[in-house]
Parts: sequence; structure tokens; C-alpha cells
Amino acid sequence: MIFIKRYAWLLLIPVLFILVFYVQKDEEQMVIQESEVPPIGEDRTDTTTAEQKMVVDVKGEVARPGIYKLETGLRVNDAITMAGGMTKEADQTSVNLAQKIVDEMVILVSRTAPGDTNSSLVSSGSGSTGKVRINQASVEEIQALPGIGPSKAEAIIKHREENGLFKKPEDLLDVSGIGEKTLENMLDMILVP
Repeated sequence: MIFIKRYAWLLLIPVLFILVFYVQKDEEQMVIQESEVPPIGEDRTDTTTAEQKMVVDVKGEVARPGIYKLETGLRVNDAITMAGGMTKEADQTSVNLAQKIVDEMVILVSRTAPGDTNSSLVSSGSGSTGKVRINQASVEEIQALPGIGPSKAEAIIKHREENGLFKKPEDLLDVSGIGEKTLENMLDMILVP
């Protein structure tokens, strides 16, 4: 009995070592688990990356028409390449390959008109339909529309560059100098995706 009382404290030393070892092990596991959880700021980065994807609809004379998700800053050429490229019947001048894509954009590659052997002469702003593609047209092509002079054509292009592409014909009413009557007069002569 005296032996146990005298040396009982020695038994406490291994017990303390075991306790310290387990406590330290639990703390290490907690640190590892906390480091695996991304900080709040990183979650936002992932969602903004997802938000930077542009969804475009590629139609017409391409190998694989469909809807494609593209990174911000890519061009129409990149979207057409993802769609397998243009077919042999495609009118390569019907789209502006250098144009930057925007979300919800429709890229329509027209077919070359029958008997049109010199498709390079077809204007970039007007397709085989004879209508002016308001989002790709030059100043001269826009001036060909009824009621549109040089200043209104410049205003349309300036508005397009500063605010992005027109998504519907009514968006032209936001351009300075374009009223409902002017829009009504040119409505049958323009294409707006």
C-alpha cells in the first residue's frame, strides 16, 4: 500500500502523455479540416468565373449548329470553330468573324446565294436576304435604310459600340435621333438577332 501511494504519481506521467498526444492529434485534424474549406472570397471567385461564360446560339451553315458556352472576350470566329467550322455552302461574308461575342448572341451563317460565284462582294452587314444586319453593318450600309442619314448612322454605330449589340429592333429607339416612325420605316429592312 505504501508502495502504491509513494509511486502512484509515476503512473500519472504516461496517462498525461497519452492525453496530450490525443489532444494534439485532434488539434492537427481540426487545422487540416479548416484548411480544406475554401475561404468565403474563393467561393465568390468560382461563381464569377461561371458567370463569365457567354452562351451563344450558332445557326445556319456550320457543321454542328447549336448552343455553346464560351469564355468572355472570345470572337465569333471562336464560336464558329467550336461549331465545327463553316460548311462549303456558307457565305463567309455573312458574319463578322472578328466581332466579340456577347451573352445570348445569335450567330447566323447564311448560305451563299445560288449562282453567286463571287461571294466576297457581298456586304458584311447584309446577308443573302438583302436585309441589313444592324449589329454588323457599316455606316454606309446603315445609311441605305430609309430615314437614316450620316449622323443617325454614326449614332447607331456609336450606341452599338458603347452599349453592346442590339437584341431586338425596339432597342434602336434608345439611339439618339431614332424615333418610332423611323424605326417603323426601316423595320422590314433590318435584321436584329
